[in-house]
Amino acid sequence: MKLVLAIVRDEFGGDVVAALNEKGMSVTRISSTGGFWRRGNVTLVIGLEEDQLELAMETINANAGPAIDQQAADSTHPPHRATIFQMGVDSFHHY
Repeated sequence: MKLVLAIVRDEFGGDVVAALNEKGMSVTRISSTGGFWRRGNVTLVIGLEEDQLELAMETINANAGPAIDQQAADSTHPPHRATIFQMGVDSFHHY
């Protein structure tokens, strides 16, 4: 099992959540500010089976907003459409 934390820009959070839900993935959405981009962000918490990971990554990529022109970006702090952390989960418990 995997736990994915995806930090996306606030304006695209709804699109990413809707697309993941359409593919049968449950998502917890946490609003956040600052950090990576110093603006409104959404942190998505997604629990997945290993075989769903690639589909989740493709879905986030396809819905995280338009492509960013890296040529026009500041080379010391290039913009990102999403920052994603993948973690292995050995066990989890429901109470």
